[in-house]
Amino acid sequence: MWVWVIGTAVLVTSATALYALVFHSDGSPLGVESGNYPAIKVQHPLAGAVMPSNMPPPVLLWKTNVAAVDQWAAGFLVGRQKWLFEGIQPMWKPPEAEWRKIKQAAQGGAVELIIAGHQAGRRGQVRARSSVRFVISRETVENPLFYREVNLPFSEAVKDPSKIRWRFGGLDKGVLPPVVLENLPVCGNCHSFSRNGEYLAMDVDYANNKGSYVITRTAREMKLATSDIMTWDDFRREDGQGTLGLLSQISPDGRFVLSTVKDLSIFMAKPDLAFSQLFFPFRGIIAVYDRGNKQFASLPGADDPAFVQSNPTWSPDGQWIVFARARAVEIKDLKQDRILLSGEEGERFLRQTKEFRYDLYRVPFNGGRGGKAEPLRGASLNGRSNYFPKYSPDGRWIIFCQAANYMLLQPDSELFIIPAAGGEARRLGCNLGRMNSWHSWSLDGRWLVFSSKAHSDYTQLYLTHIDTDGAASPPVWLEHMVAAGRAANIPEFVNLPVDGMVKIQERFLDDNSYVRAASEFLRAGDLDRAVEKYKMALSLNADNVTAHELLGLLLNRSGKTAEGTEHMQAAVRLSPDNAVARFVLGCSLARGGDFAQALVHLQEAVRWLPNAGAPEYGVMDQKRGFPEAVHYNLGIVYQGVNNLTNAEHHYREALRLAPDYVEAHNSLGALLLGCGRIEEAGDQFTEVIRLAPHFGQAHDGLGVVRMRQNRRAEALVCFQQAVRQDATDWQAHLNLGNFFLSENDRDKAIPELQETLRLKPSCEPAKQALARAQGQAAPDSR
Repeated sequence: MWVWVIGTAVLVTSATALYALVFHSDGSPLGVESGNYPAIKVQHPLAGAVMPSNMPPPVLLWKTNVAAVDQWAAGFLVGRQKWLFEGIQPMWKPPEAEWRKIKQAAQGGAVELIIAGHQAGRRGQVRARSSVRFVISRETVENPLFYREVNLPFSEAVKDPSKIRWRFGGLDKGVLPPVVLENLPVCGNCHSFSRNGEYLAMDVDYANNKGSYVITRTAREMKLATSDIMTWDDFRREDGQGTLGLLSQISPDGRFVLSTVKDLSIFMAKPDLAFSQLFFPFRGIIAVYDRGNKQFASLPGADDPAFVQSNPTWSPDGQWIVFARARAVEIKDLKQDRILLSGEEGERFLRQTKEFRYDLYRVPFNGGRGGKAEPLRGASLNGRSNYFPKYSPDGRWIIFCQAANYMLLQPDSELFIIPAAGGEARRLGCNLGRMNSWHSWSLDGRWLVFSSKAHSDYTQLYLTHIDTDGAASPPVWLEHMVAAGRAANIPEFVNLPVDGMVKIQERFLDDNSYVRAASEFLRAGDLDRAVEKYKMALSLNADNVTAHELLGLLLNRSGKTAEGTEHMQAAVRLSPDNAVARFVLGCSLARGGDFAQALVHLQEAVRWLPNAGAPEYGVMDQKRGFPEAVHYNLGIVYQGVNNLTNAEHHYREALRLAPDYVEAHNSLGALLLGCGRIEEAGDQFTEVIRLAPHFGQAHDGLGVVRMRQNRRAEALVCFQQAVRQDATDWQAHLNLGNFFLSENDRDKAIPELQETLRLKPSCEPAKQALARAQGQAAPDSR
């Protein structure tokens, strides 16, 4: 939190005295000679801002480029009453007791703030000054706020969601509202409340399912339980397409919920701390869940698969839905159950689709029967991206975000207002210089809270007053609402007393929650934390197959082979038809030299391939698909037991599935070379070099082919290239040394053979060749 210098307060009794103290050179403290002075830029409060009467002491923020100013004073002028504060610094708050007096004096009127700066030891010479006027309204902000605090960059929050927390409380205390929910090891994000505050609904990643959604009654002490959870994946589950359940909203009466389903989104981490993610949907329809009959249905008018339809919002009477719409983008060769593009796919999407903009549409809800969707005039077809619509509580207005492109976290997003049925869009006067978004109306419709990054890379909360004509005042910074090093988003005014929610406890976390957390650590490369989370999952459920699979893999890779194999064997025992578990165990056994048992499990992996889903991240090189990796590894094991016919079959099957699989081409080439099929082997090595010119083993293999074809000059080039591409390949050094030895060039042969033995001291052929090169007989190895 900020550290405040309180300063010395002086109540001044006349306007003349205040100006004498602050502005005139008459020998009194902080006086100056008459004339104009360089301005101080007052960054907060802003001129014309409106503060509620229950506003705690605001932060005063200013700056100046005037040299030699190192002492500051602030004066407040309300009618005939004046206050002067000396010995302060350019980020300061007035004392609570004095601020109460200032508010009492204002009684809904204007306050003039005067800032003056001077040089230490020269209190009579003011060098810079400015003043601003703001208003302290007679109106209060009665509703408490519920909002989320996130650590940045966002990739860190994704890796460990337990650090995200939710606060609930009023803005009038001048201190951080209490944390009511934290240590949730799954991601929880978009939330909404019913109009009377009776129900809280929130997206959660329960049971390894990103479409999970919890709906629960509010209370001082609340529990998020499994009985309160539904999943958007249950909507048309039979089509096999995954669902994120994005930007869901509960209806004002609490009976229905809307969400974007059958969606596909861009989700990319960015290096900029302030804007550390790019996230927006480019495919999806809107579905309705009826809590009364527990049924799902698409919403006619917002369910056209030719468009993406997202972030729906309800009118206060529940009769209308406004949502963001854009023409959907189809991506070729994507698996049907995908809900997020990979980073590489996202980059390709952005290169190909340089503009992606949303229009706002309105459709009648009609009890879930929907109707014809119409573009909302003023928030559509304007060459901009329009999103995040929010109705005013009286249904008169809609405030929405507008940006040049995309939605969600956009640096140029600004807030606009239109009549609820559409009309001329007006830019709100509360907009700040960098990102304005995540807004919520107070229940009386007089105030709007929103998020911005104007003062910090960490999103802050701001408050603006909305008058009866829909005009917004310059915003007030709610600096005291956000902890240091945290970004605040998704604020929502709630129709509850300030102590209406004191503690929210989760009661639905299970083993799958920790599996999801572990998988995020695995994606981020934090293997130790991944192992820790997988073990926590197994402590809750010893029969979690995925935890056994991936924990076994990680332990095996870290050298704990026996422990890792035990976990993989447990996964196979629990799920005999699990192709991924079979594959992982088979590979582990093969690495340990148990080819017979490895064959059993890899053959079973092939058998169950038609039923296999995409394996969890980290099972294999993500450049390869799962089926071709299974066939390739089965080929290796068959070759290890000298069953070359089956080995060749599986290498070729891997190449049928992935023609650019360089390792499969290379292994097939080596097999064919060992069988004397020289021409075919040469074709495989040549294809590897075409696909991957730096693949040293392929150059070495092609060199052997050229030697057997008596194309010695070409063979020399291949062997030299093999060594150049991989100086640690003892086989390449041996072949190059033998080539020189066959040319009777011992001076060149000896260094290559010596390097071979340095890399592989037990290499008997190298010892014998080196003995010949040095003119010595090979030692008797008997």
